Amino acid sequence: MPEMHFTVLWPDGQEHTCYSPSLVVQDFLVPGQRYPLPDFLARTQEALTIASDRVAAKYGFACSRAMDQWSAIAHHAETYANQHNAQVEVLRFDT
Repeated sequence: MPEMHFTVLWPDGQEHTCYSPSLVVQDFLVPGQRYPLPDFLARTQEALTIASDRVAAKYGFACSRAMDQWSAIAHHAETYANQHNAQVEVLRFDT
């Protein structure tokens, strides 16, 4: 199963590289696109859940690393919860 990384730019200018065990993230995010924080969270949660489910279908167990990545994204996003119109930009995909 091809894994990938995607780099995002948070509202405060921090760049983070994130992990996915599947290329499915490409169906939910577009490099160069900015997403309102709630939309970004919904898209990454769905993409990483599908990615983990694909691992489970192939190997018989979910991908804990994908779920850990989702948890890290959600935790970091709490920093911006009170920022009106906070956006996250997807910078690039690395496969």
